[in-house]
Amino acid sequence: MICAAAAASFILSASGVSSTALAEDEVEWTHAISMHGTPALEPDQPFPYANPDAPKGGTITLGVQGTFDSLNSFIVQGGWTSARGMREREFGNNILESLMVRSYAEPFSLYGLLAQRVRMPDSREWIEFELNPDARFSDGSPVTVDDVIFSLEVIRDKGRPPYRNWYAAIKEKVVTAPNRLKLVFENGENRELPLLISLAPIFSKKHTDAENFDKSTLTPPVGSGPYTFKTIEPGRLVVYEKNPDYWARDLPVKAGFDNFDEIRIEYFRDETTLQEAFKKGLINTLQFRDPARWATGLDFPAVQNGDVVKMEIPLGIPAAMQGIAFNTRRDQFSDRNVRKALRMLFDFEWVNRNLYYGLYTRTAGYWDNSELSSIGRPASDREREYLAPFPDAVDPDVMDGSWRPTNADGSGRDRKVLRTALDEFAKAGYSLKDRKLVHGASGKPLSFEILAKNEDEEKLALAYIRTLELLGIEASVRSVDPSQFEDRRTKRDFDMVFNTWYASLSPGAEQYGRWSTKAADTEGSFNFVGAKEPAIDALIDKIVGARSREEFVDAVRAFDRVLISGAFAVPLYHVADDWVARWQQVVPTKQFPLYGHEYDTWWAASAQ
Repeated sequence: MICAAAAASFILSASGVSSTALAEDEVEWTHAISMHGTPALEPDQPFPYANPDAPKGGTITLGVQGTFDSLNSFIVQGGWTSARGMREREFGNNILESLMVRSYAEPFSLYGLLAQRVRMPDSREWIEFELNPDARFSDGSPVTVDDVIFSLEVIRDKGRPPYRNWYAAIKEKVVTAPNRLKLVFENGENRELPLLISLAPIFSKKHTDAENFDKSTLTPPVGSGPYTFKTIEPGRLVVYEKNPDYWARDLPVKAGFDNFDEIRIEYFRDETTLQEAFKKGLINTLQFRDPARWATGLDFPAVQNGDVVKMEIPLGIPAAMQGIAFNTRRDQFSDRNVRKALRMLFDFEWVNRNLYYGLYTRTAGYWDNSELSSIGRPASDREREYLAPFPDAVDPDVMDGSWRPTNADGSGRDRKVLRTALDEFAKAGYSLKDRKLVHGASGKPLSFEILAKNEDEEKLALAYIRTLELLGIEASVRSVDPSQFEDRRTKRDFDMVFNTWYASLSPGAEQYGRWSTKAADTEGSFNFVGAKEPAIDALIDKIVGARSREEFVDAVRAFDRVLISGAFAVPLYHVADDWVARWQQVVPTKQFPLYGHEYDTWWAASAQ
């Protein structure tokens, strides 16, 4: 055992272990850190959207569309089809925990969990954690510095992006005491990196097969979370059972969380079957994303007599960017003018009125409904400075804030829009020939397939295709099950694909995985569109390196302008609220986080 009073500390690196002295004693220990500004809560305060007096007991049954064949979401093989609920915001961090935990009542603040204290200099060139001596895995063994180091290194070596990229940025691991670990970075340019490391999942070194970590597995991981696996039926059911000896149940950051004795998550192949299961009471609560289902699918006796409650929870985050993404690796989408023309041909007005009861708002950019959005805002001087090295990256109307998605007349065949789109196609060398849109040089007609994973996406794709056909575009839709969908999306085996880019008030290093040049050719990354733009790479650097809120906002707005000008997707729509229906057997908190519902703060009515 290392003596806490030892004068030397220990550095772990690729070359082995050596000693060094620390000289950062003036950096104070704290219970919480924040990306910008100061954390809102004092050490003993619970999260404001959790009820510390919530009753304990009972069961919640949740339902999801899809399947699962893996219990490891941090690898390429099986990572996209892993079981829900092991570690996520919506269903809870039931199995795996991290050094710190995020409060979803703030843009990006973290509070101590496995680490009881943390310290970090203003330069953010390093971060040091002090582990909680009470932290235990579900088998009763202590969470140690060795477990933390092991977790960071096994994901660095065998995990999928973006995790492996983040953890590879750690240059030194310094064990400063038996329960303390200091992580040193090359520099502090990525100011979000220490926070991302703080959220790394911590595995038990003793119970994790490091050699085969990158292989899909159904062997349950041993974590430190409040639940353990009770039942695993691949593709159909996973059941989590409360650990009566959970080590953190009395911590302020866990007050009001983990209230059910049992969490059941059942899988359904399609959305219709899932909704029917909810109507029958087979699942307790369900989020709705389709306005048609929200408007018409909840007209049954249990709703009318009050046994089922509809909730419209206001969201405090930017609208998610739902879109139909272009695979720019494909020849037909390599020209930005083609993508812009295709973007014009989505008749939102017709779709919203005829399919969605007028409940949607058109999405324009990637951070709509927030101060981070560039829509309606002329670029600031700082934005123009950031964009100056890339004069062709932003269209003039996007730069001055006047750009909006094409506003059609709602007929599904607006002639003015069709003519404008045809002019845009002409810039890319296309023209109408025998009622087909044909490329003049190659003689090939414009044709492509839209990949969908459910009937709702298929219905929307068919509506879009009807307009495309008016200009002689040969488009089709291919519907596959969720497992095939994720496999094809991961392998980039698609022309166009439905995708959602979720937004937060604190975008950062995750944008590398979504948009960077390096991620475009990296297996398992989220850069589905294949973006390779120097302006994108430079602006993500600006975002993660911003030292003030003002610099950060300008960097995100400039980034938004580049993404909009790049026309990487056909923007669809969003709603301002989180739509959730629940049976009265489960009870939500009165206050919700910025992100909407969070089931691990709910409780069973039978436990009251």
